[in-house]
Amino acid sequence: MSQTDLAFTELLANTYHSAVHLEMRDSYGIGEEAAEFEQWCSGWRPDPDPATWWNDFHTWVREATARGVVFRRARLVSEPVSEYIRYEHACTYQNVTAGELVRWLPRRQASDIALPGNDFWLFDGRLVMWNHFTGEGGSAGPELDERPEAAKLCASAFEAVWERATPHEDYTIR
Repeated sequence: MSQTDLAFTELLANTYHSAVHLEMRDSYGIGEEAAEFEQWCSGWRPDPDPATWWNDFHTWVREATARGVVFRRARLVSEPVSEYIRYEHACTYQNVTAGELVRWLPRRQASDIALPGNDFWLFDGRLVMWNHFTGEGGSAGPELDERPEAAKLCASAFEAVWERATPHEDYTIR
C-alpha cells in the first residue's frame, strides 16, 4: 500500500459523517488508471461483475458508508467532453456500486462559482486533502490542510457545484 493510500485510509478511519470529492480536470494520468484508460481507448470495457474490478478503494468506501459516512463526488467537466471523461463516465458505475453518490456539472454552468485551485477531498467539513497534479495529469502528491478557511472554501464550492450538478444516472455525455 502506498503512503498516499495509507494516509487516505487513516483519514477515512477518522471520518464520521461525510467525505466529499471535487474533481475539476478533464484528464488525469494517474498510474494504474492511466494504463486502464489506454486499454479503454483501444476498445476494452470493464466487466460489469464487481469481482473483476473491485479494489481497495471500493472496499474503503463500502466500509465507511456502512459506518454512516456519506460519500459524494462531483465532477466539473468541459463539453464536449474529453475522451478521458467518456472513460470516467463509463466506469462511474463502479463508484456508485461501492456507495458513492456522483454528480456531473458542465463547466459552463460553474462560471460564477468560487472554486479552489485544486481538486480536493473534504472530510467531515473540516479537513481538506488537496490533490495536486502535474501538467500531464499525473499525481504530484496530496497535501493535508486543517485551516478552517480552506475547509469553508471547499465546502462552499462543493455544495454550489453539487446543487447545480446532474446525478450520474441522468447525465448524458456530450
